[in-house]
Amino acid sequence: MNFFEGNKMTAGYGNGPDIISSCSIKVNKGEIVAILGPNGAGKSTVMKTMLGLLNLKSGSVSINGEDISNLTPQDRVKKGISFVPQSRNVFAELTVRENLEIGAFLREDDVGKVIEEIYELFPILKDKSSQIVGELSGGQRQQVALGRALMIRPSVLMLDEPTAGVSPIVMDELFQHILKVKKTNVAIIMVEQNAKQALSISDRGYVLVTGENKFEGSGKELLKDPEVRRSFLGG
Repeated sequence: MNFFEGNKMTAGYGNGPDIISSCSIKVNKGEIVAILGPNGAGKSTVMKTMLGLLNLKSGSVSINGEDISNLTPQDRVKKGISFVPQSRNVFAELTVRENLEIGAFLREDDVGKVIEEIYELFPILKDKSSQIVGELSGGQRQQVALGRALMIRPSVLMLDEPTAGVSPIVMDELFQHILKVKKTNVAIIMVEQNAKQALSISDRGYVLVTGENKFEGSGKELLKDPEVRRSFLGG
């Protein structure tokens, strides 16, 4: 049994056509799973469906063996699922610490202790704790977004294009931070355009084409697969 699983999911927007069809994504604790594919392949739709932002037409979503297909997004968060969207993922007018405190909205214990844990994972956030987030660099803002998502101590972390719009150096840095989060035994699902780099840090990956599972395997297997290399990795 997988810890967090979308099984044979079919979904779309409103009464429109299906965007994903019989698509399955599975991740275990302490594992990074990358979802890859061309634009329009349904990568973000998969994530929205697993979060409950889109209704399933068929299939199921479960966490730790419990079917959560009919739960609201808010109730899925209470089950330990945290999400970092690609954009608008921080409150730019607030300080770093205020952003982290907002991330702790479900916590009833000592928020300060959890913030210190986040500072250990992302030391730059401690240095910048009283700085307005809008003044930070793109990479630092992404660390704030990651830290805020981790404030509920989630068991599942979903990342939508975490390295979008940052330089290659910052991208490598962010991937190193994601690896640090993995070591805390969180299950991580990541939609990412930088396919080679994403697969290099991922335990497993799924390549979607027109909303369906086209390839899946370990990160190393997909990096070596000639068809995946030719079609999605530029050679």
